[in-house]
Amino acid sequence: MRVLVVGGGGREHALVWALRRDAPSDTIFAAPGNPGTATLATNLPIAATAIDELVAATGTHDIDLTIIGPEAPLAAGLADRLRTAGRAVFGPTAAAARLESSKAYAKEVMRRAGVHTAKSGTFVGMGPALEYIGDQTEPLVVKASGLAAGKGAVVCETRIEAAQVVRAMLDGSLGEAGKEVVIEEFLEGEELSVLALTDGERVLILPPAQDHKRIGEGDTGPNTGGMGAYTPVGIATEELLERVRTHVFEPVLREVSAQGSPYEGVLYAGLMMLPDGTPSVLEFNARFGDPETQVLLPALAPGFTQHLAAIAQRSWTPHKHVLAAEQAAVTTVLAARGYPDHPEKGVAILLPPPEAFGDDVIVFHAGTFRDPEGRLRTSGGRVFSVTGLGATVPRAARASREAAERIAFEGKTWRRDIAWREIERAGAA
Repeated sequence: MRVLVVGGGGREHALVWALRRDAPSDTIFAAPGNPGTATLATNLPIAATAIDELVAATGTHDIDLTIIGPEAPLAAGLADRLRTAGRAVFGPTAAAARLESSKAYAKEVMRRAGVHTAKSGTFVGMGPALEYIGDQTEPLVVKASGLAAGKGAVVCETRIEAAQVVRAMLDGSLGEAGKEVVIEEFLEGEELSVLALTDGERVLILPPAQDHKRIGEGDTGPNTGGMGAYTPVGIATEELLERVRTHVFEPVLREVSAQGSPYEGVLYAGLMMLPDGTPSVLEFNARFGDPETQVLLPALAPGFTQHLAAIAQRSWTPHKHVLAAEQAAVTTVLAARGYPDHPEKGVAILLPPPEAFGDDVIVFHAGTFRDPEGRLRTSGGRVFSVTGLGATVPRAARASREAAERIAFEGKTWRRDIAWREIERAGAA
């Protein structure tokens, strides 16, 4: 098979890695890819948002399957264009991807489907938004409705802060993404990332993961796109996952299908586990999570990517509702100085060769490039996802931390406490 993975971050490196593991003889391309994917596939110098060029490339390279990694090309209709061209593609249509590209739309879908989510209001006008804030209890969460590259959700401790954030967004601080805002009540609890493969009707839930979004240890500081993740998660019981399947995924899929936008691909539900055990949806993503993908794919048994091909080729027949992890995995994100707002780029990196880390570590490139002399340098906020594997989460976390210590670049920003909740649970067991 000839496969194209669209994107150039850590998620896409993990997808290419899994494809290569599952089918060593396949021909794999990545567009644009990164120095990590270049060791496993052929990189094509095409941006993930260059829709016309990507469609043309599937013809030029006779691609059998395209897997779309990032949200932007999905929102721009790449999957639609490829299906129109007769190409098998893993990823939802632009209309279905509105579950991520429009938080306002996702809220309306959840309301219609009877899915539990935080109480909220959606606004495009300053006056009504500020009036709504004045009537709410503190703290509040303000979200840009559109795609904001992980920067669109702000936890505001006071109504004054919420009003300031709303003013900034509606005045254009996040461009078009913030021209419509969603103001939510703040939910207390433990977060959980649950991803599911679907052909629009059937659902196969992947091992749940937990992402650490705050930049500082102890979950302090501003939110980021994710500083690390781990799987499995002790609070994710079989009963809970069955409830998420029947009370979250299936009702939402029925609702979007009833609206004429059947969903095919992977659907990510970011959940808050409320004190009474209710899973409440914080957000949907229309693609594999980042950095969750970097722990899920190594933790799963070989053969996982066959599900993606079968869904894209309309030949999927899943025989279970849940996939279990074969081992524990923890990924530690190494970020550039200044992340998330102003990451420093072009910094030289000292990266030991893969064999120096051993079989229990995989280093996924997320924001790197090679300069004209071939030297590895930083190119974005999140630079690496360092995934450790083990029989338990504490062992996987230790492997991840020790490997992360050995990668060097000036300004390296990272957390040494990824999976701390699960490690505490293990210690108390």
